[in-house]
Amino acid sequence: MSQRTMSGPPSADFLSMQNEANAFWRMRYRIIATLLRQVASRARFRFMLIVLLSVLLWCGLFWLFADGFVFLKTGIRDPDMHDLAVRAVFGMFFAALMVMLVFSAGIILYSSLFRSPEIGFLLTIPARTGRVFLHKFQEAVVLSSWGFLLLGSPMLLAYGMVTGAPWYYYAMFLPFMIGFVYIPASLGAISCLVIIYWLPGRRLHLLALAAAGVIAAVAVFIWSLTGILGNDILTPSWFRELLSRLQFTEERWLPSWWLCSGLLEASRHGWSQSVLFLALILANALFGQQLAVWTADRIYRHAYSRLYGRHVAGRHPKTVWIDRATMRVSGFLPRQIRLMLVKDLRLFRRDPVQWSQFLIFFALLVLYFLNIRRFSYRDPYIGWVNMIAFLNLSVVGLLMSTFTTRFIYPMISLEGCRFWFLGLLPVRRATILWEKFAFAVGSSIVPCSGLIFLSDYMLGVRPLIVASHQLTCILLCVGLSGIAVGLGARLPNLREQSPSKIAAGFGGTLNLVLSTLYILIIVLLTALPSHFYLAAEFARGSSARLGQGFTSFAGWPPFWLMMGTATSILLGVVATAVPLRIGFRAFRRLEF
Repeated sequence: MSQRTMSGPPSADFLSMQNEANAFWRMRYRIIATLLRQVASRARFRFMLIVLLSVLLWCGLFWLFADGFVFLKTGIRDPDMHDLAVRAVFGMFFAALMVMLVFSAGIILYSSLFRSPEIGFLLTIPARTGRVFLHKFQEAVVLSSWGFLLLGSPMLLAYGMVTGAPWYYYAMFLPFMIGFVYIPASLGAISCLVIIYWLPGRRLHLLALAAAGVIAAVAVFIWSLTGILGNDILTPSWFRELLSRLQFTEERWLPSWWLCSGLLEASRHGWSQSVLFLALILANALFGQQLAVWTADRIYRHAYSRLYGRHVAGRHPKTVWIDRATMRVSGFLPRQIRLMLVKDLRLFRRDPVQWSQFLIFFALLVLYFLNIRRFSYRDPYIGWVNMIAFLNLSVVGLLMSTFTTRFIYPMISLEGCRFWFLGLLPVRRATILWEKFAFAVGSSIVPCSGLIFLSDYMLGVRPLIVASHQLTCILLCVGLSGIAVGLGARLPNLREQSPSKIAAGFGGTLNLVLSTLYILIIVLLTALPSHFYLAAEFARGSSARLGQGFTSFAGWPPFWLMMGTATSILLGVVATAVPLRIGFRAFRRLEF
């Protein structure tokens, strides 16, 4: 098929480039204006709640970053060492966000370019393929970068205020960040187009390549574990060795290094060098966008046709190994629940947008935990190690709240379009909710418990604290699943077909807020008693070495550890039972 046929009508039927761009911008303006009117009239409380939570998150991050930069400034007197530490912080932060932006932009563009109902209409109108792609690409940049701006702006503002940066530092960090996000977004867009273009006919080749990449990455990280850091943490030699391990973020070809260097030069009154780095980032951003448009102009329609126009040979349906394993593992459950578990598992793994996000988040955490160097429980560092372990537990819990809000909460709403079929089956409505709850717990408890165990192993945590962490992880998985399933049944959105839009609604926002509060309370109930228990152990050891008798306070920390565990178990039962009871009652009365 010729390029003219694939790209659309002859060029004479097109509008001019400027008129075409104006038409798309008018369309976007009307869509945004309509959404704002709907929010003002129907979702005012939800909008104010989201704004309030975002402001609180921004202020909390600003306070943490400001306190951290003050600590670095007062704790590291050597200017060269301080400069290396700040560069390491900036480099790791922006390098990690750059990788996440590549994946985020690719996933969002796959959803909007190949799965959106709107795209079928846009490809039939007399518009250039590049313009259609650019329209969706700009939307993907906004959707994938707002989190980057929310996380990056408090750090940059805090650093400028702590170091006394000049006025043009504050004026330049926003153009720096906006230009920076276009570079990984362009890489993600090009990768998405190329993968979809080659995927239909080379699925096995792609899977083999991905498997080889995973095996190679695991081998590299296992090899890196052999050169562990010394146990004398927080010493100058340990700090220098830690900084040397972060030197890979100083590679000159990384856009994150351009951003880091430009902002640091601006903060030190080097405005001329900062302007050069800004020009470098903007030039590469424009080049990346143009390269992505050029790629889309040549392969996007081919990729779309290959994805939806390929002929699939008739195959006899068969049960794959993961379905058989699910049936065996869930053998203690009723057969109806087991069959619906298999059905939800198939729907989940057939949607690349969902399982790719799930794998990316957990893969990043696995890489993080594998790079935690193993420290022994030496007395001076017992509090640090315990704090890091519970911070890791909090991170996994917050990831779980995102998972339940994004994937579990919308499941009841998505069943609305299929409920005519489920209603014909000899299945009670309560069985459907129990199956959603079992799916949520089963899909979250294994990876979360495994990540926490890996974190504790790398940190060398004591067995009693490991058991406490595992119990906390189980309580988090069960409680968050109960909250998501209960609220999903109580506040369903049966008209929406997009899980992300359902999760972004009022019910999803409420679910995320309640889940975050539940995580904070559960972690505090177990973290504080554990900290006091380890402090008492340290004090007991110090008293024994000094030949002194240990005071009567020694018996209190184990008591509070047991009380905190018992209270967290009681809270977990309440947080699971109450939302499920509310959801069951509302779901029985729901009319489809």
